[in-house]
Parts: sequence; structure tokens; C-alpha cells
Amino acid sequence: MDGQFVLFMVVIIGGIAGLLFSLLHSYASITMKSNQVISGTALNLLALALAIFVGRALSTSGTEEITFTDRFRIDGIPFLKDIPVFGDILFTKFYLISLLGLIIFIIAAIVAYKTRFGLRLRACGENPHAADAAGINVYKTRYFAVSISGLLAGMGGVILIIPSSTSFKASVYGYGFLALAVLISGQWKPARVLVFSFLFGFLMNLSNGISMVQNAFNNLRANEGFLQSFYENMYAFFRHMPRDIISMLPFLVTLILLGLTSKNSQGPKAAGEPYDQGKR
Repeated sequence: MDGQFVLFMVVIIGGIAGLLFSLLHSYASITMKSNQVISGTALNLLALALAIFVGRALSTSGTEEITFTDRFRIDGIPFLKDIPVFGDILFTKFYLISLLGLIIFIIAAIVAYKTRFGLRLRACGENPHAADAAGINVYKTRYFAVSISGLLAGMGGVILIIPSSTSFKASVYGYGFLALAVLISGQWKPARVLVFSFLFGFLMNLSNGISMVQNAFNNLRANEGFLQSFYENMYAFFRHMPRDIISMLPFLVTLILLGLTSKNSQGPKAAGEPYDQGKR
């Protein structure tokens, strides 16, 4: 079976799993009106235990580790790989799901800010009582929003793990909380969120291995001579940095950016608050 077909099937299955799991959070926080922080924390703990259980059930080694063969990478995209400097960096040894993530982001931004449905969706997070008065079913809209979030989170988990690993060990590094930090740092604005996503993505890859950075700078140096001094200085800096410090960078930068941007970050006013129609 073609590797790309298998990969996209895995992404779809991961999305469906995330959607089904998010329904638990929807039921707890929307129907039962429980505290969303407590519900989310409980489900995170359940997810970790469930991942270990499923991993051990599917693994042939008796542990929760599941290995897979990386046969999903594309050696190069025709024409695009021939672009000077950036062709070798962005369009060789390439995963189509990385492009899929960017496409999903663009579609989500358009739907949220350029469509009538997106306006209703944001209204249910900003002022649900006014949305209800306008005839919008707040409960159904919030259920839909959480379900789509779960779908995208499940797909994002697959998109994250495939390019960076050949095994699943049921390990959790808190990257989901980094995604929340990206949203807050980006002040709920799509363009800013995209910029911070690239920043955190770079730091996460950096924490996974200095060799990735070395390969990237090697590509730059191979194409343009004027980048040679930049390459040498940057690689020398990261090469002598302790690995533990490099692993801390995504989380350390998160704390710094949240401290600098959280004051000006205005999220939906009703975010995190259970909606009670009787309190209108």
C-alpha cells in the first residue's frame, strides 16, 4: 500500500480519535456545566493512562512502545526543490502532512473570520446570551467547536510525531499546553498565531536534536556563501550549549512570551465559563 495513502489514513484516524475523546470534555463542561480546567486536567490524565494501555495492547514487545517504519517522506517536490537556498530546506525530505497543517490553518482562519458561521461561532464565545437572543443554539455551537478542536488536535498529534520520530512511547511533553501558549501569545489573531507557531516549532525541533539545526545550516551554507559566517556563529553557539538547556528552550521561551504578551491578549470574554440559559 502506498505510504502517502497510509499516512493520510493515519491522520484521519487520529482526528476521529481526538474528536471522540473531546466529546467527553464537551459533555462535562457544556452539558454538566463543570469547571473546564478541572475537566481538562482529568481528561489529560486519562489520556496518558489510556495511551499507555493501548500502546501495551498493540505492542509486540510487552511495553507501550510502538515502532513504525518511516516510509512517508518525499525526497523532493518537483520544481519547488530547485528554488535557490529555500528549495533544499523546505521542499526536500518533505512530508505532505506538514503542508496539510498549513492548509488547515488557512481554512480555519477564513472560516472563523470571513464567514457567517465563524461570526456565530465567535459570538458564542464572546457573548453567548446575546447569541442566544439572536436565535443561535449556543449549546450545539459549542459542542461543534469543541468537537472540531478535538479533531484538529488528534490530527495535529499525528502531524507532530511522524516527521520527528519512528516510535511512540506514550510519552507526554506538554506540547498541547505550548499550543495554548501560542494562542495566547498570538492574541487570538491568525497571523500572529502563525508567527509564534513557527517560532515554537523551531524551538521544539531544536530541543529534539542539535543535528537538525546543523543540517539546516549546512543547506544554507551549501547554497549561499554570504551565509557562511552566520552558519558558523549559530552552530557554534548551539553546539556548546548543554542539551538540558536546549530541551528547556520551548518551555522557557513560553514563560517569557506569556509574561510579555498576556496583558495585551484579550481572548473571548466568555471563554471557560459554562453557559446557563436561565441566567440571561
